[in-house]
Amino acid sequence: MDTLQNMRVFVRVVEAGSFTGAAQHLNTTTAYASRAVSDLEAHLRTRLLNRTTRRIALTEAGERYLQRCEQILAYVDQAEAEASDAHARPSGRLRVHAMTSFGQHYVVPAVGGYQQRYPDVSVELTLAHRTPDLLDEGYDVALVLAVQLSDSGLVSQRIGSAFSIACASPAYLEQRGVPKTPADLKQHTCLQMVTPVFPADVWTFDGPNGQDTCELGAATFQVNVAEALAVAVREGMGIGLIPIYSAISGLKSGELVWVLPEYMSQEMSIFALYPSRQYLDAKIRTWVEYLRETLPATLSADQHEVRQYARK
Repeated sequence: MDTLQNMRVFVRVVEAGSFTGAAQHLNTTTAYASRAVSDLEAHLRTRLLNRTTRRIALTEAGERYLQRCEQILAYVDQAEAEASDAHARPSGRLRVHAMTSFGQHYVVPAVGGYQQRYPDVSVELTLAHRTPDLLDEGYDVALVLAVQLSDSGLVSQRIGSAFSIACASPAYLEQRGVPKTPADLKQHTCLQMVTPVFPADVWTFDGPNGQDTCELGAATFQVNVAEALAVAVREGMGIGLIPIYSAISGLKSGELVWVLPEYMSQEMSIFALYPSRQYLDAKIRTWVEYLRETLPATLSADQHEVRQYARK
């Protein structure tokens, strides 16, 4: 028995004053309306309506039950409206996960712009160098950098791309010399950033002759945050492969020099991952759309700016 539907029929019968009137309003038959109320009474083992050939009247139990039905159905209608509205209007809390440095440079500013457009959405951003389990951990969207994605069953949208460049301080290069090819890096102190994105001891470059892989020796310094790596490089500790968004300020100030300017790291794609396409919550849909709308231009501008330093 569909108790909720039978409750709706019962309320409509009372409002209409007859089974026939209720049936007409519900676009069903009088027999169906009568059976729905009878099923409800059998389920409750209580008479709700006194019936004659001319009219119906609520029993005392029926009056109490009617009040409860009206309250329950109002809550159900409200819940359905809120759930339906979540599909149509962005609101509520959006939980986002992103890689640490990428999130600091690109996702935080994007959140600001997104909330100006959709002020009813609050954003909870978590930054960490890993890909979360969206379902187990309750994230709505994860932003990850990868050459390619493993098969996870999640929906993915490619947002853009990013790369890193080999940098050193002027003092380091004056002391140790300037490498001319990736193979020359074996003669240098190479500082390594340890993340799930790259193997710590292998740097893969895209250069004028295609892809070039350099296996590094034992690391004298490892760190898992790009900004910390950039500080170590500025201090003259060695050569580091730094994401361009973390290298720009040092290139501008002259504290960093792009070594091997014809080479950049293997390009990484930026993906937005979320659980499902069907009945997608409006805040997830509009967040991914906003990133696809705005982030490529920001990435392109940074890449264009960095390339200026390759010619200096």
